[in-house]
Amino acid sequence: MCLASTNLDGILPLVARGKVRDLYKVDENSLLFVATDRISAYDVIMNNGVADKGKILTQLSIFWFDFLKNDIENQLIASDDAEILKRLPAKLSEPKYSKQIAGRSLLVKKLNMIPLEVIVRGYITGSAWKEYKKNGTVHGLPAPEGLRESDPFPHPIFTPSTKAELGKHDENISPEKAGELIGKDLAERVGKVAVKLYSKARDYAKTRGIILADTKFEFALSDNGDIILADEVLTPDSSRFWSAKDYKPGQAQKSYDKQFLRDWLTANKLNGKKDVTMPEDIVKKTSDKYIEAFEDLTGKKWQS
Repeated sequence: MCLASTNLDGILPLVARGKVRDLYKVDENSLLFVATDRISAYDVIMNNGVADKGKILTQLSIFWFDFLKNDIENQLIASDDAEILKRLPAKLSEPKYSKQIAGRSLLVKKLNMIPLEVIVRGYITGSAWKEYKKNGTVHGLPAPEGLRESDPFPHPIFTPSTKAELGKHDENISPEKAGELIGKDLAERVGKVAVKLYSKARDYAKTRGIILADTKFEFALSDNGDIILADEVLTPDSSRFWSAKDYKPGQAQKSYDKQFLRDWLTANKLNGKKDVTMPEDIVKKTSDKYIEAFEDLTGKKWQS
């Protein structure tokens, strides 16, 4: 079953629908995140989705939340289906609703989100490569001379971006600009935490034959000012994962993500266009990549 959108019939108030997640208010202190099977590219949501994509993203996030739990507090209250349903109105245990929630939901603390996309790059690719070719910089920062596409940086770098509203583009900014937006001290703290988490995940991924090229974290602040890991973590939607055995610096790499979709859109001059329906072969290839990412990273066989 492909879940393009959730409908809880007002049993819980709908707070927002993002590109992938539907957010519901549970009470004054908690939210229900439900990851649908929607898929977007070039900031546009496709008409059709990819079956089980939301479940894969959720289960990968749960894996990484657990992996990093000794390094940073996270926003999870419950991730087990039975535990989540126990904390929700009883009516949501009815099959009509529980099928929408099962395997793709997180019960989380309602927190003050830091309005910044916290990106850490270990390798030069994507928009960073485009900027480097043009200016020799990455997010306005000086970068080593002579880098090739997909080369590693000497060390991971904090390269933030603005957090745009749905349908609009995030803007790459310098750490200095991030300090102007959220305060210098907080920006520095967030950058250090993000690089530490990225480095630990990168080192683990290497043991699984995977290169973690870059990733985007989202953080929140607790009432006492602690930084809390939030939203999704180290999924193919928020990260670039490459196969270590296929890695060839000096060119673009094949990613464990929606690259098939991006390539198809570009080839058909549909990138950035609305009202696009993916052909079945692109849906299948994209689905296979998400499953491959889950299995390679966790060592577990994916079960729908």
